[in-house]
Amino acid sequence: MSHSLSQLRKFVSPEIIFGAGCRHNVGNCAKTFGARKVLVVSDPGVIAAGWVADVEASLQAQGIDYFLYSDVSPNPRVEEVMLGAELYKENHCDVIVAVGGGSPMDCGKGIGIVVAHGRSILEFEGVDTIRVPSPPLILIPTTAGTSADVSQFVIISNQQERMKFSIVSKAAVPDVSLIDPETTLSMDPFLSACTGIDALVHAIEAFVSTGHGPLTDPHALEAMRLINGNLVQMIANPSDIALREKIMLGSMQAGLAFSNAILGAVHAMSHSLGGFLDLPHGLCNAVLVEHVVAFNYSSAPDRFKVIAETFGIDCRGLNHRQICGRLVEHLIALKHAIGFHETLGLHGVSTADIPFLSQHAMHDPCILTNPRESSQRDVEVVYGEAL
Repeated sequence: MSHSLSQLRKFVSPEIIFGAGCRHNVGNCAKTFGARKVLVVSDPGVIAAGWVADVEASLQAQGIDYFLYSDVSPNPRVEEVMLGAELYKENHCDVIVAVGGGSPMDCGKGIGIVVAHGRSILEFEGVDTIRVPSPPLILIPTTAGTSADVSQFVIISNQQERMKFSIVSKAAVPDVSLIDPETTLSMDPFLSACTGIDALVHAIEAFVSTGHGPLTDPHALEAMRLINGNLVQMIANPSDIALREKIMLGSMQAGLAFSNAILGAVHAMSHSLGGFLDLPHGLCNAVLVEHVVAFNYSSAPDRFKVIAETFGIDCRGLNHRQICGRLVEHLIALKHAIGFHETLGLHGVSTADIPFLSQHAMHDPCILTNPRESSQRDVEVVYGEAL
């Protein structure tokens, strides 16, 4: 029996509306949920870019009242989630709309969980801890990368402990995701690079994850093809909306893949790092990716070869050691081509920090689906290589 059960697959995703300008449909969506008052969650940068004004106008056009909450840090914090939940209740809201990158979206997800349960967000760390459905949740991503809008993940920063923690549950998948490539026009080149690499890492990790399967593989491969093929050009031509659509689509496909296949050591290590130094998540991923690929390659050589081929690397006549080398070179060259030259050392990580970082990475749910089983010592070595 157990063998046949292990072949069962489930696939979760929100209702997805994709296309230029679809952010203007948010009023309609909220109305469908019978919204009387919406909590709009965002951050100062997204407000400055004008995307929140579009959301407000759409809600007003449907006669829906709203309250704007924008005290969200680049890595959303426990206190920010708790305050947002207080404001939701005080203002008698009944629907949550989050507009922004991963941070406002994760904060909005967290607020929904707290409102539903009436307990601290800290109590929901881990897998499948959510018992009560959240209020209707509509997400509008403004970066092409995190895929919080299609995923089962909520990542919150506990700055008291200098740690990030993960909540993974199908109850964290939003009801509706309005994926509008126009909103990514406000990303600066560094944010475009970080979030683009984040999406590429989602696809790579999902494809080699122990949770991969026939429902997730096509999404992961298509994401790799789209992002690898268009990211450099998009960053070079920031106003080209067709390129933005391709990257946004790639990011969405990567999100559908990793939400269902889960991730691996890059994300486990990156969550630990981002909590410790409060660094952008995409930056953490980008610094670590080729080191983890080199570490994992031997545990999934045939799948990594498919990744190399998807990136356009000619693998004919090469053995796996050579393919691994080419793949690592390709990832480094791609990072350089989009202007990314960071290392952990540049951000003040020292050898002395590595045991703390590794200990926390070992407790992240993402480590469980990494293709190569890793001890804390293994993780320490990989962090060391990324210095």
